Amino acid sequence: MSRKERFEKVIEYFSTHMPVAETELHYINPYELIVSVILSAQCTDKRVNMTTPALFKKFPTAQSLAKSSSEKVFPLIKSISYPNNKAKHLVGMAKMLVNDFGGVVPSDVDELQKLPGVGRKTANVVASVVYQKPTMAVDTHVFRVSARIGLTVNAKNPLQTEMQLVKYIPENKIAIAHHWLILHGRYVCVARNPKCEECGIKLWCKYYEKIAK
Repeated sequence: MSRKERFEKVIEYFSTHMPVAETELHYINPYELIVSVILSAQCTDKRVNMTTPALFKKFPTAQSLAKSSSEKVFPLIKSISYPNNKAKHLVGMAKMLVNDFGGVVPSDVDELQKLPGVGRKTANVVASVVYQKPTMAVDTHVFRVSARIGLTVNAKNPLQTEMQLVKYIPENKIAIAHHWLILHGRYVCVARNPKCEECGIKLWCKYYEKIAK
């Protein structure tokens, strides 16, 4: 099977069996999403969703967060991984959002990456989810699943994974494909003991091909 055929089969499967795939982070506007994505780095969406209601109640807008301090944010996010750094990033992000972008979360990936705490993955998530841009955010799930299935070959880092995926995935499918791969990695193609027997794409998976032998 060629790599192109593998992509086609996987995309066809998910298009049929997971026509709706969205972020599991809870948010109601771009400000809440960017805060949630910053918090989600090396942390579960479930933990973030447990933490953000109190945070958004205290700081409902970028303007209110920008007027605060990391010392005031820290107690609200202390159950999240790396709370000290993230508290500083959140306040810094809000200040720049207000001062440089008029309080509006930008849609451009390069502009987004100017914000404190916003790396390429976070920028791609925001651009994709909020603005439906054809950007592929690569987290640990996407990185692992893509390599395991055989969608990527010898990708050494998230950027290489991203470049290989967007090369083969049709532009109008890139945004949803990000969620397909994350959700598949979170619930089926888990890091340890992947659930191959219940996997709908095992027939086109390089990993399953190896273990089946």
